[in-house]
Amino acid sequence: MTNPRIDLPQGTLDLLILKTLDLGPQHGWAISERLRQWSDATLDVQQGSLYPSLHRLERKGLLKAHWKTTENNRKAKYYDLTRTGRRKLETEAEAWRRLTGAVGQILDMNS
Repeated sequence: MTNPRIDLPQGTLDLLILKTLDLGPQHGWAISERLRQWSDATLDVQQGSLYPSLHRLERKGLLKAHWKTTENNRKAKYYDLTRTGRRKLETEAEAWRRLTGAVGQILDMNS
């Protein structure tokens, strides 16, 4: 049985994209597929959300992109982290851990 899907809070998709690309360059479909697999299908990122995020991250200089032939012999735009993107991933991941820790602490309080 799969987990029900949840909506991502604002900015979370960008963080997850950066984390996915921390392992190496990927094209858009592979990024969304990796997120779906890693989350046991809880996260099903649609193209209408993924590609605007990828383009925004590229415009900010956090990603660089290049065209390459996929293993299926198709042309695809591959994305990779820049140095700035790696630094952003580190700072945002730490902020996310602090935030979720604090929220979890409050939710676990007894009334």
